[in-house]
Amino acid sequence: MRAGELLGRTAYDLRGRRLGRVVDVVVRGDGPDGRLRLTDVVVARHWYSRMVGRLIGPERHPSGPWLIRWVARLLGRNSQQVPTDMIRLVPPVPGFPFGEPR
Repeated sequence: MRAGELLGRTAYDLRGRRLGRVVDVVVRGDGPDGRLRLTDVVVARHWYSRMVGRLIGPERHPSGPWLIRWVARLLGRNSQQVPTDMIRLVPPVPGFPFGEPR
């Protein structure tokens, strides 16, 4: 599975409530064979969060001038990291959340 297949898709929780659009993916290489595994997606609720989102968020740069930290928190508060087994995507991606081996 490629990240481009997920980015921009609309994400819904398991109850059918709209969470927003997928703007980033989180992978980890903690499997026994060391392969990367998709664990979470980052979902943004608003258009401006999709443009900047968590990529400049305060969790990445906790130090610095107070004004920069404040703006980063303000822009990043509308994005959230969600485990892949807790969402569904529209339009659906075959094999999501684990993908098919290629």
